[in-house]
Amino acid sequence: MRENLHRFFRAARGVGVHVSPAESIDAMRAVAKVGISDRAVLRDALLLTLAKSQDEKLALGDCFDLFFSQPEPRQDQPEAANDDAAQGEDQPPSSGSAREAGEAQPPEGLGPLAQMLLSQDRNAIAAAIASASGAASLSDIRYSTQRGIFSSRILDAMGLQRLRDDLDELTATNPALAERLRAALDALREAVRDTVSQGLALYAREEAENLRNEILRNAPLARIERRQVAEMHALIRQIARRLRERYSKPRKRQRRGHLDVRRTLRRNAAWGGVPFLTAWKRKHRERPKIVAICDVSGSVAQVSDFFLLLIHSLHEVVDDVRSFAFSSHLIEVSEILEKNSPEEAMAEIMSKVGFGSSDYGSSLVDFEKDFMSTLTPRTTVIMLGDARSNNLDPRADILRRISERSKRLVWLNPEGRLAWGFGDSEMPRYATFCTVVRQCATAQQLERAVSDIVATYQ
Repeated sequence: MRENLHRFFRAARGVGVHVSPAESIDAMRAVAKVGISDRAVLRDALLLTLAKSQDEKLALGDCFDLFFSQPEPRQDQPEAANDDAAQGEDQPPSSGSAREAGEAQPPEGLGPLAQMLLSQDRNAIAAAIASASGAASLSDIRYSTQRGIFSSRILDAMGLQRLRDDLDELTATNPALAERLRAALDALREAVRDTVSQGLALYAREEAENLRNEILRNAPLARIERRQVAEMHALIRQIARRLRERYSKPRKRQRRGHLDVRRTLRRNAAWGGVPFLTAWKRKHRERPKIVAICDVSGSVAQVSDFFLLLIHSLHEVVDDVRSFAFSSHLIEVSEILEKNSPEEAMAEIMSKVGFGSSDYGSSLVDFEKDFMSTLTPRTTVIMLGDARSNNLDPRADILRRISERSKRLVWLNPEGRLAWGFGDSEMPRYATFCTVVRQCATAQQLERAVSDIVATYQ
């Protein structure tokens, strides 16, 4: 049962349920207490020890129903099949057996698999498939193209070669029985294919999702198809969750730094230098202060949603964040992002200033007039936009003053570098006053950029 539980934990991770080593130990202890005879009690025990939210509970319940729809592998299944065949006269017929159909028992001398198929013992066949699946490491299946390989492995583990020899012998001596055995083998192949398909649904989901996410992470945000928008939003939320877990505001672990030997010796002079009291060199860590300015004009409308999602996550990671959005004029959106869900906040912001014609010069004038006082020598300013100002005055002089008043000025541009400076792009002029200029055309680039910004304060 232990190996079966390990496979179940792997399947649970595939459906999005995080199962840590400590949680898996707790689950195995709970199973040891309640036993495995009652599937309903076993299901409740696993859900109580592993699920941490309602969504995880639903996903885990479906995973349990699918995983335990087949019997648990029996270690003594081949020997049991031989015993059943040898003691068929002493045991009552099983459901769907050949005896119920009024047919003769399998002849002596056939292999265990042939005996099992001809006796039509469904429970024994199901248990044999489960045991062979474990022997074939079905839990290692990752792609749909591997179904044929694992089907062959399972059949080989069940004794397919011996069965073929039996078929050749029966074809020469008992053609009718050989035909029955061929029909049973076809049914067995179908059952094995179903088992492999079930394994694919259980164990390959995580790999398929990781592959899909990896493709999305490296896909240009500006060219995301409509059908992929929801998946990209989910991916951005995963990125935001990782940022929260890595750089959360409450720091539970205090960094004491390195031992200060001189201060320790001075403090313990009264005890002859025995270090009863220690002194530590504490590492000074600046409190982060971030100002984010996001372009939500029509030229970046396709990627502004993703920018705003990341800005929303910054409000949950950093204590002091001021956020602004603009098209032709600029407004502060900090309160909107802090009090609303990401979807509600994005909808409200876009309804107020989104999808307009971008005017960087006018927006920078608005910022200098009303919000320049928010900048201090500790502030990191993040500009998110394509720097296309529709051939209007870019007011690069204001950006220079913003750079001089702040600690760093970071510009994240969704366009490729080859497009900078062409048409109405003012990126080369703006880049002169930026501390860091990075292309953020994909979710992966965006995550790295924001992570690097927040990490400088850790």
